[in-house]
Amino acid sequence: MLTDRYDLPLSTSSSAARDAYIQGCTTKLTMYPGAIETFDRAIEADPTFALPHAARAHALLERGDVAAARASIAKATGLAAGVPDREASHVAYFASLVAGDTEAALAALPVHLDAWPRDVLVLGTTAFTNGLIGSSGRAGQKRTLLELLDHLAPHYSDDWWFTAHHGMALSENGAHNAARPLIARSLAQNPGNPWAAHATAHLAYETGDPQAACGFLTEWLKSYPRNAPLYSHLSWHLAIAHLESGNAVTAAGLFAEAFAPDVHSGPPRGKLNDAVSFLWRRELTGQTRDKAAWRELHDFAIRNFPRGGAAFSDLHVILTLVVAGDDAGLESRVRQIEALAHEGRYPSGGCVPAVARGFRAFEGGEDHAAIEALEPLVDELERIGGSHAQLDLVRFTLLHAYRRAVRPDAAHRLLQTRHRVH
Repeated sequence: MLTDRYDLPLSTSSSAARDAYIQGCTTKLTMYPGAIETFDRAIEADPTFALPHAARAHALLERGDVAAARASIAKATGLAAGVPDREASHVAYFASLVAGDTEAALAALPVHLDAWPRDVLVLGTTAFTNGLIGSSGRAGQKRTLLELLDHLAPHYSDDWWFTAHHGMALSENGAHNAARPLIARSLAQNPGNPWAAHATAHLAYETGDPQAACGFLTEWLKSYPRNAPLYSHLSWHLAIAHLESGNAVTAAGLFAEAFAPDVHSGPPRGKLNDAVSFLWRRELTGQTRDKAAWRELHDFAIRNFPRGGAAFSDLHVILTLVVAGDDAGLESRVRQIEALAHEGRYPSGGCVPAVARGFRAFEGGEDHAAIEALEPLVDELERIGGSHAQLDLVRFTLLHAYRRAVRPDAAHRLLQTRHRVH
């Protein structure tokens, strides 16, 4: 019987389909361009093989093409009758993701991975910071992800893909010394693995070494395809490192060249999050507001995210509304979120509406009101989703409100609880 790269049996007798499927999985898992096209080759070699249809569906979903993803997963589901239990469970899991039923996917995830711990494509949906667990809206989700990866580590031994994610999870939980050798080993085993590069950038950020991040990412990005899904996000990390180092001009150049929405290599959510976060943080370092860029971002956000739904994206949409002075849009978005939360369909609850109040007050110079809104959220921010580096968007705002309100003791306490804030 044919197997995948992790020795799991595959229900195809076509070596060509197997080979294309394995290549597509590797391309997808390592965020290189061409995964969908490679899954298409697997499907062409064996149209009855369900797994490449399911993988293709999730790749389309990640790209933001929901309609095509639904069509592809429907094909996979239709082919899943009579397949082995692992493949049936695999297809059902991806069907839940494509349908937007995150609660069903969260319930199925540990059951599936307990039975088939080396089903890496399923694990790949949650192994990173903004994956299924990281976007669940639940308290303690960073610890939950680390516990899952700790549990699975014996099944992956020294696998370079797994160790990059395991190291990143350790770093996000403050275990920097434990994270460093895992990340370094992953990078040494596969220097082209962007997840290892990503984890390296985060570790440099968490340990306060922007010069190391600048040096590493400047060189590493030279060999990573410009159209690869993580290229622009890694360029965001490089720009943030330059901001930390006092090189605002270089950082602004990277924004224009590599991760402004019109040049960003990722899906719409990446285009929004990276650009908004950079522009706001740039202003907090004392740089003049780029009004034209903010106007474009406001229009982009309204066009691509017309309604509330995903907390991490909503956080960034809200900031474009605040900067634009779009009070009607802001109030509408907050009402949508509050209604979803009331219905139990917005897992992070009232976190994002509270941040909206804080950002609006800060923008209006009402620092005491900003503090009142943001201060209680410090220990709950992970429920919004995103890495510590990304959520520092909120912490930085609170810190600057403390400074403008001349509250040095409160600023010091925040610095103590989140040493990266400065």
